[in-house]
Amino acid sequence: MLGRTEQPSPAVPAPREGGDGPEGPADRRPPSWRDTLERFGYHQPERIPLAERLVPPMPSAGGPPLVLNRLGIFPPERLWAWLCRWAGWLGPLAVALFGGVLRFTGLGSPHAIIFDETYYAKDAYTLWQRGYETNWADGANEAIMGSPQGIPFRLDAAYVVHPPVGKWIIGLGEYVFGMNPFGWRAAMALLGTLSILMIARIGRRLFRSTLLGCVAGLLLAVDGLHFVMSRVALLDLVVMFWTLAAFGFLLLDRDRTRGLIARRLGDAPDAVLARRMNLGWRPYRIAAGVCVGLTCATKWSGLYVALAFGLLTVLWDAGSRRLAGAARPYLWTLLRDAVPAFCSIVLTSVVVYVSSFAGWFASSSAPGQGGYGRDWAAHRAGLSPEFVPLPGLGGVRMPFRFDMSWVPDPLRSLWHYHSTVYDFHTHLTSPHTYQSNPWSWLVLGRPVSYFYESPKLGQSGCQVNECAREVLGIGTPLLWWAGVVALVYCLYRWAVRRDWRAGAVLCGLAAGYLPWFAYQQRTIFLFYAVAFVPFLVLAVTMLVGVMIGPVRAASPDRRIIGATAAGALLLAVVWNFLYFYPLYTGQTIPMDDWRARMWFTSWI
Repeated sequence: MLGRTEQPSPAVPAPREGGDGPEGPADRRPPSWRDTLERFGYHQPERIPLAERLVPPMPSAGGPPLVLNRLGIFPPERLWAWLCRWAGWLGPLAVALFGGVLRFTGLGSPHAIIFDETYYAKDAYTLWQRGYETNWADGANEAIMGSPQGIPFRLDAAYVVHPPVGKWIIGLGEYVFGMNPFGWRAAMALLGTLSILMIARIGRRLFRSTLLGCVAGLLLAVDGLHFVMSRVALLDLVVMFWTLAAFGFLLLDRDRTRGLIARRLGDAPDAVLARRMNLGWRPYRIAAGVCVGLTCATKWSGLYVALAFGLLTVLWDAGSRRLAGAARPYLWTLLRDAVPAFCSIVLTSVVVYVSSFAGWFASSSAPGQGGYGRDWAAHRAGLSPEFVPLPGLGGVRMPFRFDMSWVPDPLRSLWHYHSTVYDFHTHLTSPHTYQSNPWSWLVLGRPVSYFYESPKLGQSGCQVNECAREVLGIGTPLLWWAGVVALVYCLYRWAVRRDWRAGAVLCGLAAGYLPWFAYQQRTIFLFYAVAFVPFLVLAVTMLVGVMIGPVRAASPDRRIIGATAAGALLLAVVWNFLYFYPLYTGQTIPMDDWRARMWFTSWI
């Protein structure tokens, strides 16, 4: 019996009159609760070694899955071993290739400057020409799209309210492919494709399953909002890309650091070593800091990513020290790991952010000849500002002012420029047709129409009396609605089961989502949500993993049933994406078909 020590048997008594023998029911002990559970397939979990608890093993080669055997498919052993060995790359690359083909096919359509491309495509071009954004002549859009083409940018600096990294990236596509719709969208399509590869690898590492990694990549590939944002020259997909990259580097840092702890400890926890241990050089965390800095240098919303990921890596370190045996893991983590984490994430981000303005710094400080505000500090008294803008507090008046002339003029000019930008963002309340409240984002309450036409018979391929042609920024509905259920499950796993994976997914989503609730009076849009779409996808992937069931604990039949249900969910999401595909790509469809896809009046 499991967990019971066998004792020497006493002498067997003689049977009682009218009773049963020593093997009969009268002398048999009642079954224990473990006996009962074992009859239903329960087995006491094996003791997991400390090293494996710190760093669970990555997927490795094994026999073909039972479902293949039941279908009569028995692949050669050597071929199957080779596939298993390289599946960690082959699967994600295949999914990324699929997503890349989707994103690059017809990328130049609509052949027009749509929505906010009128700002970012032109700003990107002048960044590469002048090192800073400049103004454009009236009628510039028509000249750019005309034949022959004209590119009438001026030399005077333009006032822009977003840092330059996203526009540098958009401009790279224009530099390679020219100033045309394909050119200014090419870099976004590339980042969208690479993000599919990244999330597949991240999902594999997070869930220790190549299958679930590929599921995550597939779900991101067929999300409508991610797809549309990969095909327009806006900044938010760049924010998503660097946020996801930072998360991936932190995962690598977590495994690398825990592997170091496991090698030092051996097979048993050590309280003294756990609290004194120096975790040393952590290149992956510094790389995460660089990515967070690039996020902030694309949009200021990256600031919340820096705060969330900085806290996340410190909590992971505390969990590592606790598992290693430290009596007060949070105290020792605060003493030994908090400052290095701050330097790796926050200070590195600051350096990257300031460096992103290199073109602005290199421009002339002569009045009217450099980037916007570049000459502000020239011949100006170096007093500290009377009011300092702080998030959530507005302009806070300082109790006194002090001399700031020791700060170089370019940095003082940059600070003043940023104060005006902050004032712009916090007071942006102009109503817009497609603005939405963040409460409605997860259920896709109000999508954004980037482009719309109503061609008549014979126009733009219309073959009926009236057609519609639209690029609608909306997520794949079934995926997002399943994501709401998955987020509830992740909250349960994190709050009740203390599952660190669920906590990591929620942290990434919270960094990209929750800050917008503090700016509900501001003009904001659903497409900002693309920053947290990868974490919504990871939440759904975690739910899919639960549907399939764990390899060791679930029976083969249970896993087949769960895999069938999970496969049905994935097929439904893919079908839903294909159903809305004409609205994602601006295809000409009959007006009745367009109306059939407007499931809610708020989508019109």
